[in-house]
Amino acid sequence: MTFYDDIYPFYPLQRTSFIFNGSLLTIILVFLVLAASLLLILPGIRGKSRMFWMFRIIISLFIGAVIVALNFTNDWAEARTTANATYKSFSNVVVNADIGLHIGLYGINVTLKGNPVVQFNETIDYNEMFSLHDTIEEEYEEALEKGLPNPILYIAEKFTQSSPCGLIFQYRYSGRYASATLWTAFCCWMLANILFSMPVILYAGYMMIATAAFIFFSMASFSTIMNVPQCIFSVGTDSFETAYSHSFWLALATGVLCSVIGILVVTFNLLIPEKMKAAFSVGVDSYEDDSVSYGEGHLNSVFLDGVIITPLTSKTMTAHL
Repeated sequence: MTFYDDIYPFYPLQRTSFIFNGSLLTIILVFLVLAASLLLILPGIRGKSRMFWMFRIIISLFIGAVIVALNFTNDWAEARTTANATYKSFSNVVVNADIGLHIGLYGINVTLKGNPVVQFNETIDYNEMFSLHDTIEEEYEEALEKGLPNPILYIAEKFTQSSPCGLIFQYRYSGRYASATLWTAFCCWMLANILFSMPVILYAGYMMIATAAFIFFSMASFSTIMNVPQCIFSVGTDSFETAYSHSFWLALATGVLCSVIGILVVTFNLLIPEKMKAAFSVGVDSYEDDSVSYGEGHLNSVFLDGVIITPLTSKTMTAHL
């Protein structure tokens, strides 16, 4: 049977086991629904405040969506190479393929795509996911039973607990701390949005700075893996190492954005507090009511040290005289 169509009978036909992260799709849909719901109130806002509210909603939801999504992306670090490598065990068949390693906070994603895709009557297009938890040993054994290509098994083996590289321990703990600080940044982002709707804009700015700080802490936690000797992956005659990828730089950009927003809010609130309250529609009505009442001469009583002190108006002054 092994001579039919160059397909070994103990290898099932390969299929892509990981196409798109369902968690990312859920996050995108949730924040899109929130954005659409909040943008529905824009027609009820008059004047120049409409544009300000639109940018405020979009930027705020963008920051929140990025913070949550970064926990589930698989490209904090990655490595790619094109090499000639043996395809499967018990075979001398060599294929030319693009090999990729994508590392997230919770797992790794190994890709293998042939050049061309169809070689030796097989479609070489794999995308396999391995968790960084304790179940990686079981997942690796399942990959062996499936008969996945040698390059994928070689890279996955580097992340098992028995590997001398120790990558599983390094990436597992750095990813855990990075994820924890990211969720803390998300909590700070929620508090900042709550405080922006209250007459405490200054503290909202502080919370935005705290959001940026925890994002930077998550980056620093993940970066600790780069300070230890890197394990070199050798496939065929080529070798490659991991480097920072899209999610890491997106976290940096989001942290800088939160820092700029927080610093600007704190600075403007100290310099022009009235205009900041008017821009955020905070305390405007109560401030106008107080100014009108004082302008009409209706002075309120003051309760001081248990004694009610009523200011004298023109009528009461005449009566006293």
